[in-house]
Amino acid sequence: MPELPEVETIVRGLRRALGGAKIAAVEVRREKMAQAPPHLDFTQALVGERIEGVERRAKYVLIELRSGRRLVTSLRMTGRLVIHAPGDREFPATYVVITLGDGRRLAFADVRTFGRMRLVEANERWDDALGIEPLGGAFTGERFGAILAGRRTPIKALLLDQRRVVGIGNIYACESLWLAEIRPSRPAGSLRGPARERLRAAIVDVLERAIEMRGTSVDDYVDAEGLKGGFQNALAVYGRNGEGCPRCGSPIRRTVILGRGTWWCGQCQR
Repeated sequence: MPELPEVETIVRGLRRALGGAKIAAVEVRREKMAQAPPHLDFTQALVGERIEGVERRAKYVLIELRSGRRLVTSLRMTGRLVIHAPGDREFPATYVVITLGDGRRLAFADVRTFGRMRLVEANERWDDALGIEPLGGAFTGERFGAILAGRRTPIKALLLDQRRVVGIGNIYACESLWLAEIRPSRPAGSLRGPARERLRAAIVDVLERAIEMRGTSVDDYVDAEGLKGGFQNALAVYGRNGEGCPRCGSPIRRTVILGRGTWWCGQCQR
């Protein structure tokens, strides 16, 4: 957390709020949270820049600057990027504050301090190790099949591997596998034909519905306005151990796959 739908929701909010804004000041309160290339000072390089746009890559927020540089933010488990109006109170554990020309502030807060805000050069290939975007046109059945082919790892674990398919975390892996009626421990390479296409379609469906509901707030997630999402009210299996499956009524199970809690229905997901 946050996963693709949460980051996409944050990006859309920031895009509306930040387009064309000029950076007037930068305050870094914990140095490890803000990184820059060795030849640049993070604060000095940002002051005076103008924000041209905001995009998403995988679970990263990309703030595009007029110089061609990008400010790449990884929220990790508990990070927040929130716009504050002048006079608004900050969230606890706010470690980077970017003040805009009109007095508003972009605040980066993270209670567990795992998140990072990194300034990258225009030509820096920072995302080469990342996999395919599941909501992009390239996420076809053929491409998904190539990703799964020959893989003996459990399909749940493969979906969490950001080198294969990006943006899917524990919540949406569990929900997608339930919707596709696929057992989470099934070897990834054994999915062929209809099962593979069911899962590909389920991933797209679950992610798109979660974005429509502005993400899932089961822990710390809030959007760029500090508001919680709503998809937690539509979860079929995640976090619902012992409750009835929405499809067949059987009790939801919780198991652990490669160290991650996994919720699924033993009746539906055979």
